[in-house]
Amino acid sequence: MSTLRNTFRFNAVRQRLQGQIPRVHCHDNPQSRQLVGRLRQLHQPFRPTPWLFNTHLQLVFLNARKKQADQFYDRLEPLTMSDGGHTVLAWRGHDLPAATPTIVVLHTITGSPQSMRELVQDLHESTGWRVVLCVRRGHADLPLPTPKINILGCTADLREQLAVIRERFPDSPLYGVGSSAGSGLLVRYLGEEGQAAVFRAAFAYCPGYNTDNAFDKAHPFYSRLMAKKLVKQFIIPHEPKLRHLPTVQRLASARSLSDFHDHIYELAGYSSLAEYTAASNPMRVFTAITKPIMILNSEDDPVCRFENIDPYREAMAQMPNVILVTTAQGSHCAHYEGWSAKSWAGRLMGDYFLTVSRMALSPSPLVGEGRGEGC
Repeated sequence: MSTLRNTFRFNAVRQRLQGQIPRVHCHDNPQSRQLVGRLRQLHQPFRPTPWLFNTHLQLVFLNARKKQADQFYDRLEPLTMSDGGHTVLAWRGHDLPAATPTIVVLHTITGSPQSMRELVQDLHESTGWRVVLCVRRGHADLPLPTPKINILGCTADLREQLAVIRERFPDSPLYGVGSSAGSGLLVRYLGEEGQAAVFRAAFAYCPGYNTDNAFDKAHPFYSRLMAKKLVKQFIIPHEPKLRHLPTVQRLASARSLSDFHDHIYELAGYSSLAEYTAASNPMRVFTAITKPIMILNSEDDPVCRFENIDPYREAMAQMPNVILVTTAQGSHCAHYEGWSAKSWAGRLMGDYFLTVSRMALSPSPLVGEGRGEGC
């Protein structure tokens, strides 16, 4: 029995070091086959950083990286929304030629310019394009003149931010990235807008899918940790302005992500949880997406659990514009590879956008290119 256990452990370690080829699931059509065939990462094993060999170490390292602070963004552009709320556009590569493509990044549930620095840098370096982070209300210590916060993001605010971006660079093609909660905002916007969406292509990183129940499935430790962080970031600093809301005490005492989500509806501007979820759950409009989108999930994600995909696999397989990529490891929004711990996901996003851009310029089918699993 001892020999059997040792053999199992050895095989598990060897499997981690060797990595596994990502699984690709998509509708079988020429465009998807061509796109998947051009993306070399999808045909090579993803090998996690050896010293970040499990989901928890990957997350610890990710959070340590988020604390790095220096002068990074070219410009922080404050915006005032139509109802008086405050948001920010954080630019990297702002002064590139006007026609340079722009990647619009939608951040995580407690994201800020500092916490999203690594992803913004990866996208800027891998593409050479302009990158702009759309900072939401209540994030990055923004004042809250209008007592309104939506942890899942607000498509009305996003439309105002996108209008400013297009006004600044009318000749720049736009591409969209959503990370974790930002992926929900991205999908919600794409579904609401359909063909009118401004993005030529989009990438959803570690989405949770159905937000009505996704938070219930998060690992208990991370659920408690994130609830504490949400209270500290969104409730405590603004409590004097929020006392008129009957649900604010429930928010202040939330001990899990699901508890916080279930009582945020008033602060988000809705009269009931049902009204809030109908207006914010990305999967209510998912099948209306028409723009190309790649989705990346990891099987060992402790926050947005892999099982969340299951109810939507059949629908995704019927959508010619959707490519789902899954990896055995990668944790939640981490996917660090190599001894130097670089982001495999950030590299994939950049290559995906560059490939979509090149295919738009030369759309003729490529002969003899590879196929991904499910394509």
